[in-house]
Amino acid sequence: MSTKKPKTTILGAGLMGRLTAHLLCMQGHEVEIYEKGGPDGEGSAAKVAAAMLAPLAESVITEPPVVRMGHYSLNRWKEIISRLNDPVFFQQNGTLIVWHRQDSHEAKRFNDTLISNQIKMSFLQAPQELNKEELNKIEPSLSTQFQQGIYLPLEGQLDNRQLMSALLTSLRDLGAKFHWNTPKNLEDFESTSDKGTSSGGWLIDTRGLGARTSWDTLRGVRGEVIRLHAPEVTLSRPLRLVHPRYPLYIAPKEDHVFVVGATEIESEDLSNASVRSTLELLSAAYTVHSGFAEARILEISTQARPTLKDNLPAIRQLGVRTLQLNGLYRHGFLISPAIADCALELMNNGTQNLADSLELQIEKT
Repeated sequence: MSTKKPKTTILGAGLMGRLTAHLLCMQGHEVEIYEKGGPDGEGSAAKVAAAMLAPLAESVITEPPVVRMGHYSLNRWKEIISRLNDPVFFQQNGTLIVWHRQDSHEAKRFNDTLISNQIKMSFLQAPQELNKEELNKIEPSLSTQFQQGIYLPLEGQLDNRQLMSALLTSLRDLGAKFHWNTPKNLEDFESTSDKGTSSGGWLIDTRGLGARTSWDTLRGVRGEVIRLHAPEVTLSRPLRLVHPRYPLYIAPKEDHVFVVGATEIESEDLSNASVRSTLELLSAAYTVHSGFAEARILEISTQARPTLKDNLPAIRQLGVRTLQLNGLYRHGFLISPAIADCALELMNNGTQNLADSLELQIEKT
């Protein structure tokens, strides 16, 4: 008797779509993917991201479920990347928090929140306060600018664009079928007797904001990032600058490429970045390291991140065999393995034990 599994259809080939498809293919599923854009991922929020894997750092501005999913996903990323044929930059050198002297009160509040959150979530590594000498040991190029810092051990990062490309290569090698420049809605696949595909397989919607026709509480939150090539700058780990008005992150990639960002605007406007945002990001980067003065701007990008009203991700099950995975907000790379694993458990076993342990909402309609 054949044990071939029914075909799974996925709408959307962004990060969530590619990752879920990859994990399904690794389990022996036949997968077919429909994407409104092309294979380069130009319309995906995943292309405009720093891809920092920093659950404790994010705990200052997000809820505990996201932190739990981020901590779970950090180890999963290592497993997932190790099974890809193409190389993907990944490291776990921690996160460094710094601030200018005039912002020391803001930094104290930030640190107090980190300490409080780590006590509540003891599975996280405790933050370490650094004096000037200790800061110089882990990030020598910053010791002239900053007198102290906070180090968050074991937090990580990856290269978002390398990952998206490697997932695509893996899917092709595993026999996934793609339909590029082919937008589809759930209604194009639902059977009359049971939501799912007419072939008896699962239908998974990972379209982000493209899913609003069936999930009307989705909204877009605009983000802006700048990619720089700065040969004079060397950073060994992602850095966050505490600032009362424009907090900043700088994520180092390979070959002295840096992703600089922070902006978060309640808007779905995808026009070019504003002069104000650009000046603030670049000025803040320069105050962190003077070597950014001679950096070359590779690109200034904008994107709208799919967000639900509570800023938390969710899975919706429509009928028996249709799932929607959405609302990852600014935490796509931080939490996507957790979302995908919860979806696969639901598909394979009909259970949601992992989702319950991570406090991921699963809505069944």
